[in-house]
Amino acid sequence: MRRASVVIVLITAVAVLFGCSQKVVKPTPTPVLDGIVRKGELVVGTAASMPPLNMTTKTGEIIGLEVDLARMMASAMGVKLRIEPMEFSKLLPALENGKVDMVLSGMTITPARNLKVAFVGPYFISGKAFLTKIETIAKAKEATEVNSPNVRLTALRGSTSQYFVEQVLPKVQFVPAKDYDEAVKLVLQDKVNAMIADYPICVISVYRYPNEGLLSVITPLTYEPLGIAVPSYDPHLVNWVENFLDSLEETGGMDELTDRWFGDSSWLYQLP
Repeated sequence: MRRASVVIVLITAVAVLFGCSQKVVKPTPTPVLDGIVRKGELVVGTAASMPPLNMTTKTGEIIGLEVDLARMMASAMGVKLRIEPMEFSKLLPALENGKVDMVLSGMTITPARNLKVAFVGPYFISGKAFLTKIETIAKAKEATEVNSPNVRLTALRGSTSQYFVEQVLPKVQFVPAKDYDEAVKLVLQDKVNAMIADYPICVISVYRYPNEGLLSVITPLTYEPLGIAVPSYDPHLVNWVENFLDSLEETGGMDELTDRWFGDSSWLYQLP
């Protein structure tokens, strides 16, 4: 009888301990995704100056492929979208400091960036190209062909283009620009010989200024996978964005966005 009582006590103790352990290991909250749903707003950081991915119109509206993509995500979450425009070099710090929930701004997935934040994608494959008035630069098969101290190049400050210039073209005179509008103006005003940037930016700039003698190339000089940057400490948000992007690509939604912004140039007339 006494032995039976001991068994009952042990079973009861195990049950109590198991119940306590169940309470201790309850699921941890997802800080960013929970915050988005709670406040009813998705905040997306972008440079707002990288057509046709993101750009600012004459009326101050921010439009582009990435803006449409962000709007679709906000709709799927059942929340409003708020776009936060800022200088490209400030985007990742803003994400790390919690000022934005994610970054959609023609951002290349690189190992260095991936050490600080998580990336979902790529949703678009880009590559470096030159924007110039000089035919020999436009026709360069290799970027190293312009690696000369007599060449002045500009690129977006804090971008992979700047890193590319510093690593591959160390002999050129480098002039950093805060945004692509400033960089293109440097080329237009002959203050630099060329801009190096993702090829969609270069090609669109040729169409945007048809009478300025600008030249570029379609074949990119590098491989640039663009991704959505999200905080690394919220795996649920990463998983949500992964599933959303996979679904969009499988149903043809991503192709429709690409066709709309790269196949139709009517939006050019909205730019300043």
